[in-house]
Amino acid sequence: MSVAPVSSRLQIKPLHPLFAAEVTGVDLTVPVSRDNFRAIWDAFNRFEVLVIRDQGFNDDTQIAFGKNFGPLETMEAHPANNFRPGHIAVMTNLDANGNLLPLDDPGMLHRLRNEAWHTDSSFKPVAALCSMLHGRIVPPVGVGGNTDFASARAAYAAYPDTRKAEFEGMTVIHRVAKPEDKNDPAYNAEQKKRLTVRHPLVRANPVNGLKNFYAGAHAQQIEGMDEAKGYQLLTDITAFCTQPQFVYSHQWLQHDLVIWDNRSALHRATTFDKTKYKRKMHRTTVAGAAQEEYFAQMPEPLAA
Repeated sequence: MSVAPVSSRLQIKPLHPLFAAEVTGVDLTVPVSRDNFRAIWDAFNRFEVLVIRDQGFNDDTQIAFGKNFGPLETMEAHPANNFRPGHIAVMTNLDANGNLLPLDDPGMLHRLRNEAWHTDSSFKPVAALCSMLHGRIVPPVGVGGNTDFASARAAYAAYPDTRKAEFEGMTVIHRVAKPEDKNDPAYNAEQKKRLTVRHPLVRANPVNGLKNFYAGAHAQQIEGMDEAKGYQLLTDITAFCTQPQFVYSHQWLQHDLVIWDNRSALHRATTFDKTKYKRKMHRTTVAGAAQEEYFAQMPEPLAA
């Protein structure tokens, strides 16, 4: 895969043979030019995962950059969001005073769900376009705490053609929580009902037409199929998508920003010693569109 041609300072370098790239030569804490945003938008649709290092965001500037891609989701108050609604979700093992939380804290228990392969907001009627995670405090290099990404697009391309036809037209039920999770502290019965939705098993990027599986932990049932058989098929598809050849593991440095395409890339947090090392990540999530064709054209950047 060759290096993508871009403007004079901004450069895009692939990080993996199949997907993921690093963007350099741009400061995203200030308004971006149309040319630079065009390069970022094109790379986002091509590479699925973008890494931009040394971005000194605060919450306001992170929100401002995220809005270039479209309207941001408003996070509901729950443990994984530090119980704070708004456009920033705080993923951390720290309390409000910066002290390490005990492992049995409700927020820590809930965030264990992030260590399963998933796509953000697939349990919403209009699923997310992308997420942007910024490393405010990260563990030392080499002790864990990576974020793994898997390309369900590359996996779909590699899947046996003889079986792909049977997946076309299949509808999958996505849930925010499994029905058996009766005591999940994050979501009440009304939320669980509202955040149970249907999406196709196979989706296509509206910009380039490339297809991918849409699976992960929230994908729990195939409509019209025996429940156990459908769940096993979804489990098998997620396992296929997350084979090592389809995975990029990001080792965090402080002030890294990683943007990923929730339409086609699965992700998971990897564990580390949460009783010893501090980690604080701020996430913004860009909402999708009811008519996905909206994103076939580049959104107008907010910069003049």
